[in-house]
Order: sequence, then C-alpha cells, then structure tokens
Amino acid sequence: MRNPFFYVLLLVLVILDGWLLAHPNLIGQAGVFFFDYEAIATFPKAVGSVAIVVGVSLLISLIVKKINQPLAIGILVALLALSAYYLLQSFTQYNSGIYKLTGAGFRAGAILLPGLVVLIVGNALVDKLRSRI
Repeated sequence: MRNPFFYVLLLVLVILDGWLLAHPNLIGQAGVFFFDYEAIATFPKAVGSVAIVVGVSLLISLIVKKINQPLAIGILVALLALSAYYLLQSFTQYNSGIYKLTGAGFRAGAILLPGLVVLIVGNALVDKLRSRI
C-alpha cells in the first residue's frame, strides 16, 4: 500500500459505479426486473457486487505481484490484455442494441466496472515494473 490515494480513488469509483448501476432509466429498470438481475437491483447490492469484483481483482493482483519478476510481469500483462478486451467488449455491447436504451448513467456504470479492473491490473503491472531495479 505505497500509494493510499489510489485506494481512496478506487473506493470512490466503486461507490459511484454501484450508484450508476442501481439507477437505470425506466427501460433499464424493466430489464433489471425482467432478466432478474438481483445483483444490481438496489444500491447496496450494486455496491456489494462491484466491491466483490474489485476486491477479487485486487487480491489476484497482490498475489501475482508476490511471485518472481518475469513470471509476474507475464501474468500481469496477460491479465491486462484480458481485462482490456473485457472493457472493449463491454463498451461495444452497452453502446449498441437494446442496451443503448437503458440510460447513459447505467451504461457508464456498466462500462466503468471493467475499467476498474483494467485500472487495478495496470497499477499492479506498473508497480511490478518499477520494482524491477
């Protein structure tokens, strides 16, 4: 925990993402009800779901940073590529089709979640590369 600002920013973004996911427009609310998305039905559930994803990402990043240098960098690069692909896929999915009608806030929240994973893995990779001295 060398930079506490990163974790404070992450906490604020988790709360923001939970609020955005819990407040879709009328069409989005119908979709949440129809498809039974219980994980984002209310603000506490949405914040909890986002916090679980972020917590697991932090835990994986911290575990990978503990192993030897070349292997950790390789794993973190692979995780960064996978999370960037997840971010790109979410961006295209939520900006097309029926998801386009769920409201800008909900779409932003749905895209912010993989963005948080990219941020966490990218931060872990930068930390590991800086400690390479």
